[in-house]
Amino acid sequence: MKMKMKDKNGGNAILSVSPLKAITLQLICLLGLGLAFWVPNHICSLDLITHPSQTLCMISVFLAPVVIFLYSHLRHDRSQCSYVKAVGRGLLALPAGAVVNALGATILGAPVGFEYFPKTFNWSLLMSVLTFVPAACVFGSSWTDWHRIFARTKASESTDYMISLPAHGAVIGAWFGAWPMPLDWESPWQEWPICVTYGAIAGYLMGLVASLGCIIFCNRQQHLKEE
Repeated sequence: MKMKMKDKNGGNAILSVSPLKAITLQLICLLGLGLAFWVPNHICSLDLITHPSQTLCMISVFLAPVVIFLYSHLRHDRSQCSYVKAVGRGLLALPAGAVVNALGATILGAPVGFEYFPKTFNWSLLMSVLTFVPAACVFGSSWTDWHRIFARTKASESTDYMISLPAHGAVIGAWFGAWPMPLDWESPWQEWPICVTYGAIAGYLMGLVASLGCIIFCNRQQHLKEE
């Protein structure tokens, strides 16, 4: 079930996603993420600790199409944006978001150097998939929506929760994941960007669960108001 919401021009461009569809989409994202980790490990014998750069690259390659194809179905400006155009916006956002994430990580203390470049580049691509790409597929270049979601964290309907909470969770998780890096434990998982990646994935998963909870709660509140 989809509930139409009037946009500023009085049209029916925005679609509020039903809890069932939201749960289905999030479960597919979880499945895609699980496969993205499973394939490098079981087929290519790669993992984050021994081959971080290659593993991150393969995860992004598997997960990016899943996220782009799914979230493009939730685009807001349907009267002006086709599904193919929404997919194109997601593809363009992938490298753009990677640049922003790489700059942010470098400013916050990520190691700099030629040997770290492939790791930082592939980590930034994965972070772009988790943060920038869904918003680009749904909102396009609407600065108002981007500012509302990421700066003000003000959700107005289901897709807002589906985008903002996992994205914020990934960023916060990556930040917490960086804490063990300077500790003198001499563990291989402390190397950049292994623990940061685990933190980002954990935060992203928590954001997915939180978004589903918010969608179900808001849907119940809406039904109570209608009654």
